[in-house]
Amino acid sequence: MSGRVGGTTVRFLRTAANPDLPLPERATVEAAGYDVRSAEADFELAPGEVRGVGTGLVLELPSGLECQVRPRSGLAARHGITLPNAPGTIDPDYRGELRVLLQNLGPEPVPIRRGDRIAQLVFSRFEVPAVEEVTKVSESRRGDGGFGSTGVA
Repeated sequence: MSGRVGGTTVRFLRTAANPDLPLPERATVEAAGYDVRSAEADFELAPGEVRGVGTGLVLELPSGLECQVRPRSGLAARHGITLPNAPGTIDPDYRGELRVLLQNLGPEPVPIRRGDRIAQLVFSRFEVPAVEEVTKVSESRRGDGGFGSTGVA
């Protein structure tokens, strides 16, 4: 279900570790995320362990498009698997292998098989604003109120 929505194309190069797995794909036509798979040999992710998992893919993103690497909700709900740096960001000028940092927050080891869907990729346009130093910023109703300052619950 990887049908293209707009005119943007993301190019993928397979490494030797991934001659056969599907390219990232959306599970449904309305899904925002593209599931990406482990290209590594089967392993167990121990409780508390953080491991970089190779996908066997290199991305080529067009200028102005980032790729966010996010956890899969099913892995989180069933096994406590998350991404400690979520969302991870892949910049348009990165040309290394897409690796996913998995972390097991659950109480049991979790088997990860080659070909398992381990994360999702969400693509987003970004701005590159000018950065300017000033001596004062404008006032707002909220002011410097931090965490929880906009109300209860």
